[in-house]
Amino acid sequence: MTSDSPLQVVPGASNPDKESGLAPLLLTVVELVRQLMEAQVIRRMEAGELSDEALDRAAESLRKLEEQVIETCKIFDVDPADLNIDLGEVGTLLPKSGGYYPGETSSSPTILELLDRLLNTGVALQGEVDLGLADIDLIHAKLQLVLTSKPI
Repeated sequence: MTSDSPLQVVPGASNPDKESGLAPLLLTVVELVRQLMEAQVIRRMEAGELSDEALDRAAESLRKLEEQVIETCKIFDVDPADLNIDLGEVGTLLPKSGGYYPGETSSSPTILELLDRLLNTGVALQGEVDLGLADIDLIHAKLQLVLTSKPI
């Protein structure tokens, strides 16, 4: 492949360099978000905040999304187990086999568990970023973020 030829993805083709591709990263993010949404559905179900109809719709949507992640893993020749990134001393991104149930704590929490706790309690972040080049400030950004699973 020359440097000016377009990238071609052939579904089902063996890709010896799959670890460096974008597909595993995107699938990992989708799976993280899917599991976060599942945890929030469980929390709302246990709190009695979802009707039976809403719970059925949510469960069906989560099931379909999980199927799509698995099917996309097959297309890009990615083992779904490889979506769980080991972050060393920090732990893993997703729970290992057995899963995560909201509200239960574990001896070694995953990033998913920590994000779920943040969403459940809420967190506010504020900051400023200056980007520049050659000692010239070119971009100034003020950031304010409220992250919660509850309406504000």
